Amino acid sequence: MANLTVAWMALQFCVGFIIYLLPKCSRFLALGVALLSVNYALIIFADPSFLLEIKLLDNFGVTLTIDQIGGFFIITNALVTTAVIFYCWDSNKTAFFYMQLTILHASVNATFICTDFISLYVALEVITIASFLLITYSRTDRSIWVGLRYLFVGNTGMLFYLLGAVLVYQAHHSFGFEGLRGAPPEAIAVIFLGLLIKGGIFVSGLWLPLTHSESESPVSAILSGVVVKAGVFPLVRCALIVEEIEPIVRLFGIGTALLGVSFAILEKDTKRMLAFHTISQLGFILAAPVVGGFYALSHGLVKSALFLISGVLPSRNFKELQNHPIDNRIWVILAIASFSISGCPLLAGFEAKVLTSKNLLSWEVIAINIAAVGTAISFAKFIFLPHQKNEEPIKVNLSFWFAIVPLIGGLIVANGFYSEAYNIENITKALITITIGWVIYICIFQKLAIKLPRSMEEFDHLIGFMSLMLILLFWMIWTQLPFLT
Repeated sequence: MANLTVAWMALQFCVGFIIYLLPKCSRFLALGVALLSVNYALIIFADPSFLLEIKLLDNFGVTLTIDQIGGFFIITNALVTTAVIFYCWDSNKTAFFYMQLTILHASVNATFICTDFISLYVALEVITIASFLLITYSRTDRSIWVGLRYLFVGNTGMLFYLLGAVLVYQAHHSFGFEGLRGAPPEAIAVIFLGLLIKGGIFVSGLWLPLTHSESESPVSAILSGVVVKAGVFPLVRCALIVEEIEPIVRLFGIGTALLGVSFAILEKDTKRMLAFHTISQLGFILAAPVVGGFYALSHGLVKSALFLISGVLPSRNFKELQNHPIDNRIWVILAIASFSISGCPLLAGFEAKVLTSKNLLSWEVIAINIAAVGTAISFAKFIFLPHQKNEEPIKVNLSFWFAIVPLIGGLIVANGFYSEAYNIENITKALITITIGWVIYICIFQKLAIKLPRSMEEFDHLIGFMSLMLILLFWMIWTQLPFLT
């Protein structure tokens, strides 16, 4: 299995570069890489106790760990990438697009198996470059500015991260994640700052709404579905390896869940609402790290589907959508995805929320329940959109429907992962939560017109938040210092 893992990783990058030399085969090669990742993830799930640790070069070199929680992230990446390839199948995307998409796919997979800070750093930097090239693919002035903004913020975070990795090595002569235990507090603080920025966590993630909303729909889908999880997964992994830092990760999870949903319920732009809600859902993953993999799968499939659907809606403005009924077929898949992320039974989102709730600490429960109600409020905007059967066929390519199949199908199939969730108590709680959210939306937020200020998302403020987050992280880690030594 070790040789298979190394070959799988190497093949993804090799094919990524070969695609540019074989432009006529670009779509097929990219799809083949994504399907290969699906098969690799299925091998992991075939054994519930699967665990593989690989050390390359020597003890100070590359360290890989493959287990069930990483398997959830890998299959999320595979299904979302497959859907994006199908979505772009009939478009005029060049081999360059599929090349960057495949390299991005491979790099994201690398972050899900790396357990040393230097290998993770390399993977995250490749992700930054590939994402930048996808964001700026249209070559408009707007896309180039958004891409450069993303590139600068991400690379600044990675500079902090690299400094922390060096300090960890200085303390232990090893780059392994285990080195966080006993490392100087400033090392942990700057590593976490880099990962929080990269993952779009708490106020460090306020770069995310503009970047995701201004990108093309398939790029938004890949960014929100999997790319941000490349920064979140190492935090989950570190929390599981070094239990002493788990309270810090959980605390950021709660803050992120509440911050993101607070903006999402007031947002009137569909893509910006989805982007803010991505921030919120990343908080759910961090709030219960041990089961974060399944929640990441549920969220990745839903959010990718919603961003792809947003690309075929007649408008991005919720007010305009209220006055122009959408086609029934579009509304059905829009509703299914919205029901899932709201926690409705019979879809993976329900089991993901129940499983997360079962693994929360007592102080997290109230905050997560509030965030769950906020989620129901946010997606009631989609569910209660007017819809009708259009007399004229809607102009949606067949490739769109092929893209939706693995995403919505994945939500239905994954629903059987945690069947213990289906009892009267859990079903009743889920339905009550959704009902409360809908009532609040209909009575208050459907009629409320508040324009959110965007000053916090300005470039100079994003840099300022890095300083504030570094101070906060240093203080939090300093208070945990007796437990980390």
